[in-house]
Amino acid sequence: MPFAQEHTSSYYAATVNEVTDYPRLKEDLRVDVCIIGGGFTGVSAALALAERSYNVCVLEANRIGWGASGRNGGQMIGGVSGESQLLKKDPGLADLMWDMGWRGHDIIRERVEHYDIDCDLKHGYVDVAIKPRHLREFEAAEAKLTRRNYPYEHGMMSRQETSDALGTDVYIGALKNMGNGHLHPLNLVIGEAQAAVSLGAVIYEQSAALKIDHGDAARVSTAEGSVTADFVLIAGNAYQMVEKSLRSRFLPVRSFIIATEPLSDELLDVINPHDLAVCDPNFLLEYFRLSADKRLLFGNRFRYLGEDAAVIAANHRPRMLRTYPQLKDVGIDYAWGGTIAIPINRVPQLGRIAPNVLYSNAYSGHGVNVTHLAGEVIADAISGTMERFDVLSSMPSVRIPGVSMFGDTIVNLGVLWYGLKDKL
Repeated sequence: MPFAQEHTSSYYAATVNEVTDYPRLKEDLRVDVCIIGGGFTGVSAALALAERSYNVCVLEANRIGWGASGRNGGQMIGGVSGESQLLKKDPGLADLMWDMGWRGHDIIRERVEHYDIDCDLKHGYVDVAIKPRHLREFEAAEAKLTRRNYPYEHGMMSRQETSDALGTDVYIGALKNMGNGHLHPLNLVIGEAQAAVSLGAVIYEQSAALKIDHGDAARVSTAEGSVTADFVLIAGNAYQMVEKSLRSRFLPVRSFIIATEPLSDELLDVINPHDLAVCDPNFLLEYFRLSADKRLLFGNRFRYLGEDAAVIAANHRPRMLRTYPQLKDVGIDYAWGGTIAIPINRVPQLGRIAPNVLYSNAYSGHGVNVTHLAGEVIADAISGTMERFDVLSSMPSVRIPGVSMFGDTIVNLGVLWYGLKDKL
């Protein structure tokens, strides 16, 4: 059996409401749908299907939320990456893409309320501008929100308003959106898994899918058992290995986060007093927010492939202090990383590798929202409603030659290139 791993040493794993302990698969099952991957995509789809009375099984190689779903920045940001390319192909999709861009938020809010999921859901988010071109992009985005009668508070913020709201002078303005927000992602995905199980879904951890035998009913094999299903969903994102051809369609990019010790009331009065999630528009972006217990969670990408908390903290501390020199004496309690999948065209990758074997992955770092949309879209497709699936799967995926052998080198070159572009 492949070596199964426990959660990374993240703030989220240390503060999770419940440590999951689902059994390993040790039998041969027959179900309607087998889902490979217990992150947001797989669990969201499992819950959507269980709500429709499908008999669903989820196979997770490690623990529920073990990958990016349980390690990410926890920022709930609207929009579907690569949307402009889809609209370039068919401008008539504008209304549908707008609705899909916010649907993941609605699903999260509905589930948190309906299933009473404790995941520290908080509304409030700002895109921060570093350069004048960022302000122009934000102004166009704000005009679109207004034109679309977006129901949540939104608006441009001046340099002074941004400084007052965030306690830093490094930004020249911002776009505030109170419909976006932030949350504890590991608690959300575990809460959704519990909801799916309450409706009859079955979940197996430490049960890596090793092989798919195709046919009218597909058979997914693990080391100690198998699942035969009418439909299979591959939902492992950057971590799935059962269908290696999917890994040639995206770059596996590392992102890292630190969590400070809890901040004093005096610091909180200065730093982010409105508890907003924050993100800049660079490719090598910085993003940060406060946790429920008032730590600063600060994230960034850099050229590193390891997991050493000391290395991550050493890289992130000076970056954090450029934004918040007030934190020079504040300790860092947690530092961790994870891998996200970024396709060349930035469009989420949904499709089929066989008539009854579907996949969904590669959300370019916007996974909290889009994974929940994708789970519902997959459930629709399995139920026979194809409109949104057909739209999202219509953009051909771009294969990246040599990524399986030279992926780390390609990513490191990309980090250098985009780092230079960010500075222009």
